[in-house]
Amino acid sequence: MTPPLATAGVLAQRVGAPTPTGIASTLASLIADGSLAPGDRLPTVRDFARALGVSPATVSTAWQALAGAGAIIARGRAGTFIRQTETDAVTPHTTRLAGHVEQTRLDLSRGTPDPALLPDLARAFARATPRAGTASYHDSPVLPALERQLRAGWPEPSHRITILDGALDAIDRSLQQLTRFGDRVIIEEPTFPPFHDLLEALHLVAVPVEMDENGMLPDALADALGCGPRAVLLQPRAQNPTGASMSAGRAAEIADVLRLSPRGRALTVIEDDHSDAIAQASPVSLAPALPEQTLVVRSFSKSHGPDLRIAALGGPDAVVERIEARRTLGAWWTPRFIQRIVAELLVDGEAIADLALARATYAARQRRFAAALSSELGHEVGAFDGINAWIPVADERAAIVSLAAQGIRAAAGSAFTLSDASDRIRLTIGALDSDPAPIAAAVARASRAG
Repeated sequence: MTPPLATAGVLAQRVGAPTPTGIASTLASLIADGSLAPGDRLPTVRDFARALGVSPATVSTAWQALAGAGAIIARGRAGTFIRQTETDAVTPHTTRLAGHVEQTRLDLSRGTPDPALLPDLARAFARATPRAGTASYHDSPVLPALERQLRAGWPEPSHRITILDGALDAIDRSLQQLTRFGDRVIIEEPTFPPFHDLLEALHLVAVPVEMDENGMLPDALADALGCGPRAVLLQPRAQNPTGASMSAGRAAEIADVLRLSPRGRALTVIEDDHSDAIAQASPVSLAPALPEQTLVVRSFSKSHGPDLRIAALGGPDAVVERIEARRTLGAWWTPRFIQRIVAELLVDGEAIADLALARATYAARQRRFAAALSSELGHEVGAFDGINAWIPVADERAAIVSLAAQGIRAAAGSAFTLSDASDRIRLTIGALDSDPAPIAAAVARASRAG
């Protein structure tokens, strides 16, 4: 009878380099190809170290890297096991993105802004407090001062504008008004993991359409229209995860595809412009070309602070009015106090300067990292827009484990797609406030792992 692969002696024979990275990479490959199955128990650190002829600390470091990558799980005295890959979570894609909680030296997996680059809220709070108006149920759900400021830069003057609790809330409420059970929704491939989970929760069918550095491919979009979709969900700037920004030319091509197709004229475009104030690309929208078919969402989370939980939604009067009417049976309005804070930030000179600095800093971090990675790989790597970078790798799991062994956490590319595997990882370069050279070297090594 062949001994189980997970026994110390047999497993040790499969290890190439008896280093933490070598051990972790070997096990990651064995997990990826099914040689080690979910639920398999690994040998103890001491037994495996003895079989390899290394110190227990070497194996322990490899185990920590694998646990940090979500590949294995320690269950106390019961032992350490290959983690189950299936989940019954309501949000499986989002759960895969959030994943493990073990601490690492540098976390580049989160997709969140650098707290040090958010504007100071103290001045806005001080000015807003005397005028917050927190006692009324019946005032307009949108603070007039905030609406005036938003309209100054809104892509379509005819749009009705309302305020909701973040971009995902706006997209959720829009889809609830636009779709019915089983409707199809075109999404970018890859895209933000909560979009996958939201469509599943609403019993909608995702139709992925390939994109490039300029946005969704027009020909692929035209083909996807054959399924009779009810909506298209786009990220026009600093797309998550790819960091791509739609060009004006691509926006015009997409508008033409929709305008020239009967099925294209019957759907609604939802634009998630989540990085409005920190993106390098100029604002671009389908709204001027398709004003009655486009909903524009602009969030203040990445620019002003995720905990503000506020986004603006603009679109055709009939659609936005239905969203507001349905909301009166629930949250009703986003706190006007928070709206006042954002209104103050949009006109405060120091806050505006803070945002300009943040935008320039994120761009500089992307350029420095791209230059360092280009040097390591020996070929040109372009800088990405916004805070994320979408990095090609030979093997997703091996790359994540390799980085974890070096104290760096990355997001698995498969969380952003409808497939079970990916040849990419996402790194939040916006969080990289130190010399990018050693990180780029680690990423280059990881890209070749497996």
